[in-house]
Amino acid sequence: MRIKKLNVIAPEGLRLLGEEFTVTADEADPHAILVRSAQVDVGLYPSLYAVARAGAGVNNINVAEATSRGICVFNTPGANANAVVDLVFPMIGVWKRNIYRGIRFCESLADLKPGQVGEVVEQRKAAFKGEEIGGKNLAVVGLGQIGTRLANGGIQRHMNVKGYDPSPAVENIHQLFPAVRLCGTLRDAIGDADIVSIHLPLNDRTRYLINAEFISKMKKGSILVNYSREQIVDEEAVIEALDQNRLEAYLTDFPTSRNVGHEKVLTTPHLGASTSESEENCAKMAAKELRAYLKYGNVVHSVNFPNIESIPTDDIHTRLIVINRDVPGMIAFVSNVFGNHQINITSYLNRSNGTVGYNIIDVEGDIPAQLVIEVEKNEDVIRTRLIHFKTAD
Repeated sequence: MRIKKLNVIAPEGLRLLGEEFTVTADEADPHAILVRSAQVDVGLYPSLYAVARAGAGVNNINVAEATSRGICVFNTPGANANAVVDLVFPMIGVWKRNIYRGIRFCESLADLKPGQVGEVVEQRKAAFKGEEIGGKNLAVVGLGQIGTRLANGGIQRHMNVKGYDPSPAVENIHQLFPAVRLCGTLRDAIGDADIVSIHLPLNDRTRYLINAEFISKMKKGSILVNYSREQIVDEEAVIEALDQNRLEAYLTDFPTSRNVGHEKVLTTPHLGASTSESEENCAKMAAKELRAYLKYGNVVHSVNFPNIESIPTDDIHTRLIVINRDVPGMIAFVSNVFGNHQINITSYLNRSNGTVGYNIIDVEGDIPAQLVIEVEKNEDVIRTRLIHFKTAD
């Protein structure tokens, strides 16, 4: 099967695909796409089954259209979490301890005569006195893998940590240290925080969530940290709050022409996931997701399809995947079509996520084309796919 890669994908991930797949950057009609940051328009590829994003956010993929076409979109939650957390805490420290100003000061001493540097340092070092983060109040907004690890990291650094998530995932909440206080409202989480760190996906609900109203709920003189997505933050509102001393600082991974010259903004050039370990982890997870989907029709870590896995037994020859709108009666409909063709179903697995229903139907023999046509005639069926396996001798 044909896989198109957009951006450079770590070779450790590509090797996991094996010889069953061809991976090129110039494939015009791929069955799947591996991508990092490039924009993906799923409508350009008629044979496309899936897109795997080697990272957490999928705002560079038109997910709604993908769902309407029966194209599965994967991400790699947690694969770059350590990389982001590794950067956020140092950036907070760099600001609170005046490290960046101290480094610039030291660089300015390069032209002094021998023996003068130590004397000047002792005279002026008091100007760079900072604050420790231990004992400070940290609010983490968004408790995915990154937010959860950041909250736990705050506890390890002796901070008082509150966490808030509008749609918390149980598996992430269970990973939180007991000392992290979960808040039921946003105001409760950020109202007394010295540092507010945002870790949310970008979607219609979170776009420009951090606006003037949000900032008005924050403690005066607090620090805002955004290492999630640029458009979650209304930059105009943040700059105004900085200029009016409502905020002490804005730390972000998204430099813009407006913020790079501001004295209260500390920015990095989109480095959150830019580590060799993170890129390798994301590539491996994305490759495994695509391989399982293309080979078996299994879904793990999809943002638009329900998770579902089924490994065929040795006697299974054919698997039919049916993707449908999540409406009542679909299982009975598909089963009746098989019954009308006198084909025995060996295994039928169904999952739904409230929008999409996903069905894996296994049989020991062949599935005739006419049966598939009859299934596809149902107006609520989005897409079907036949997968053939080699049966044991």
